Amino acid sequence: MTFDADEAFARLLHHRDGSLRPGDPVAPPIVPASLYFLPGEPTASHQYGRFTNPTWAVIEGALAFLEDAETVAFPSGMAAIASVFLSQLRPGDRLLLPSDGYYTTRILAETYLAPIGVVVELCATVDYDTRDLTGYRIVLVETPSNPGLDICDLRRVAGRARTAGALVVADNTTMTPLGQRPLDLGADVVVASDTKALNGHSDVLFGHVATRDPALAASVRDWRKLVGAIPGQFEAWLVHRGLESLEVRFDRMCTSAGVIAERLAGHRGVRAIQYPGLPDHPGHAVARAQMTRFGSLIGVTLADAAAADRFIDEARFVLPATSFGGLLTSADRRARWGDRVAEGYVRLSIGCEPTEPLWNDMARTLEAF
Repeated sequence: MTFDADEAFARLLHHRDGSLRPGDPVAPPIVPASLYFLPGEPTASHQYGRFTNPTWAVIEGALAFLEDAETVAFPSGMAAIASVFLSQLRPGDRLLLPSDGYYTTRILAETYLAPIGVVVELCATVDYDTRDLTGYRIVLVETPSNPGLDICDLRRVAGRARTAGALVVADNTTMTPLGQRPLDLGADVVVASDTKALNGHSDVLFGHVATRDPALAASVRDWRKLVGAIPGQFEAWLVHRGLESLEVRFDRMCTSAGVIAERLAGHRGVRAIQYPGLPDHPGHAVARAQMTRFGSLIGVTLADAAAADRFIDEARFVLPATSFGGLLTSADRRARWGDRVAEGYVRLSIGCEPTEPLWNDMARTLEAF
């Protein structure tokens, strides 16, 4: 059945209605509890603060509507990724990671998994479609890649991985469930940093794992309980609050990004543009087939590092910051973090400012140099 984003989001907004009694608060309560009343045998739904929490349950239930899958919440996107790796991988297993994806995932694998015998291998995102996946335990896919915004065919990779017996984990941080649906395309697991667009207010760290495999979900949940990688109650509440405006925010961000990417592509001060929504992007046809929106990130290559820094510093409506997906448009020169991109490459995250004032500010800044 085709995913109906409007129907799913309407259901999400009202997902607590059936449990409300007269006089109950419409906003979910924050439950700062480590202890629960537990007489007799421990069969209650909540037993101890490291196991479960009512506020976690609310955000997990809301995310489950969007993912159409069981969802487990974590205190960050990296905690979500670590939960999958460390609950599923054993010494001798092979793990495939994108060489051009989020660098912290590679650092985690190389620092903590490789020394215990997990074989960590890298592959460029554009080469995933043809990579031999035989012998891998986990294949982690990130499309569009961060920060280069390259594309691979999720459905094709998932099909080939299934044949090879590998578990496909898709990092869907850049797109959210409204922009791309990896589980519908054959992925086994979705991981995401909800710190970014899903929360959208740049005020909390959070992440989640979603899967339609009950045993895998139970394994991830048990890992969270035993390790203690649990989200805070207030953080869970903040993400639920942010999630309720995701559809409106994401629509504005993606729409503005499409307009601005097209204009930047024709600007004489810009060397190159990387945006999946542009027809000349190498992965545009695949992006159109597997993404419902083209996202809010634009890769902008300027002349050099000095030009990139000047653009970021002088544009009034562009915030110098290393994250993305927030209400405010932000930009980050990614080579300074060691990413294999041009020195003048800027990852531009389009926010919720009105499109024309935002573009006019960028154009003015570019024209100045």
